[in-house]
Amino acid sequence: MKFFNREKEINEILNILNREPDDIYFIYGSINSGKTTLIKHIIENKLNDNYKIFYINFRTYLISEKREFIEAIFTTKKDDFFEKIKDKSEVLKLITKGAKILTGIPIPEIEFDKLFEEKINDAFQYLNSLLLVVKNSGKQPILIFDELQMIKDVVLNGQKYLLKELFQFLVSLTKEQHLCHVFCLSSDSLFIEYVYNTGELKDRADYILVDDFDKQTAIRFMDFLAKENNIKLSDDDKELIYSYVGGKPKLIVKVMNKLDTISLNEILNSMLKDEISKLDMLLEILDYSKPKIEIGDEIIEIKKEDITNALKLFKNNYEISKKEIPTPVYIYLIKENILFLNPIEGTLKPQSYLVWNAIKKIL
Repeated sequence: MKFFNREKEINEILNILNREPDDIYFIYGSINSGKTTLIKHIIENKLNDNYKIFYINFRTYLISEKREFIEAIFTTKKDDFFEKIKDKSEVLKLITKGAKILTGIPIPEIEFDKLFEEKINDAFQYLNSLLLVVKNSGKQPILIFDELQMIKDVVLNGQKYLLKELFQFLVSLTKEQHLCHVFCLSSDSLFIEYVYNTGELKDRADYILVDDFDKQTAIRFMDFLAKENNIKLSDDDKELIYSYVGGKPKLIVKVMNKLDTISLNEILNSMLKDEISKLDMLLEILDYSKPKIEIGDEIIEIKKEDITNALKLFKNNYEISKKEIPTPVYIYLIKENILFLNPIEGTLKPQSYLVWNAIKKIL
């Protein structure tokens, strides 16, 4: 499928890349809003060979300890081949003459094994030296961490120092050396806020929101998909789809992909029933257990009544101020992927129209 829309976000990121590196950028948005699709489209289609991209997707790793964290960043393999990197000369060839996009920081296997015997800062210094080589070769390095929230366990599991050292190193790459552009992608805005505070990133980071489509854009996206797949949609069909799933690109695609064999009403009702079932189960569990949220040194118990009162605020509103819901309650609902927090605007909304419709049906 061809890429659709996002001209505003594309131009914003391209303008950043045309400037000297100076900030860390968090690309954030609700689940399945298209963050990864956007950044992949840019690096694969909008950038020439004057850039060298190091793209690291933390989702492809189970990261709960320091070794797994390092393994996620570095690679001992030549591109996508199983053949191991033997020495530094092969690394230099990869980063100066190899593919434009590398899925990991290349390192000889022997050097890699040493990283676990030394301080984490030595790993960062190795990366710094490679980025300098890239820069001196005439190419602009770009470092991308996708699915940043996947390092949450290792950070919160007694190794908070890893996060601070990582982001202080990224500050060095951007704010101090102006060496490398850095982008971090995540749908977990709570973790982004934690990273911002723990990493001491005041005046050193900025944000790019990749939101669900507005109604007009969502309907144009439906038209685009209908044309691509030779599907006929009436105006009423498009209005109905939007009323169920809103502007969530992934959900719109899901609906369109099923239209060949299932009626539109059946597709939408099935999707809504599934979302209602998930939310209903969450509320049922609260009848038997009281989850706890840790805020600072305090552990706060969440009651079912707190959750239902919070969700009732969305009966007539899709978006509200976070001040309207007690902090422990909205943190719980965010962790359960019911709500999404926009940390810049200080607002809360359901993760999708589908979730919103489920809330309205149950409450």
